[in-house]
Amino acid sequence: MKTPVVIFCALLAVNGVCGGIYNIAEQQARNVAAGEPPQGAPPPTTPPPQNNNPPAPPPNPALEATLKNISNLSVDFDALGKLAELKPDAPQKKLLLDDLTVAPQGVKPSPASTSMLADNLASAVAGKAAMQPQHAKLAQDIHAVFNGSHLSTTQQQMIFNDVQGILQTGGAAADDITNVVSDIKTMVTETK
Repeated sequence: MKTPVVIFCALLAVNGVCGGIYNIAEQQARNVAAGEPPQGAPPPTTPPPQNNNPPAPPPNPALEATLKNISNLSVDFDALGKLAELKPDAPQKKLLLDDLTVAPQGVKPSPASTSMLADNLASAVAGKAAMQPQHAKLAQDIHAVFNGSHLSTTQQQMIFNDVQGILQTGGAAADDITNVVSDIKTMVTETK
């Protein structure tokens, strides 16, 4: 009789273990059906997020050149504005001429006209520290006249008036202002 009792107890134990395993398997199946990961399973890997943003377009070389030239002209005007005295061979004047020479992206004005504008601008800006806040705007205007083939007559006149106003407000001499405005009108004509 001991043997049947031992067998019966063993069967109950196996049934309990198997029942427990069955219950665990059943619960895991319910979890998976509900979208939950099974217990003890490694966490699911999430796919990397998709980048729905299109790649940035390559930089526009003409725009890059324009922005660089305007920045360089503004720096040139800052350097000239800090001078106590403008000497004919001042390195700041040479840098201004170099930046004016590369300003046009299309038709280039004559070297003589560009040189004359550089001389007159240097004279108008040199030593005028009060003009410094307007140097970036002046640089934009000067760059625009070198590339003025697309400007309407009204836009050209606005630039001429703007340059004249910046120079007057900054304390430039009347002759320098007249010379610069005349020079930028020449630039617009020669670059068409």
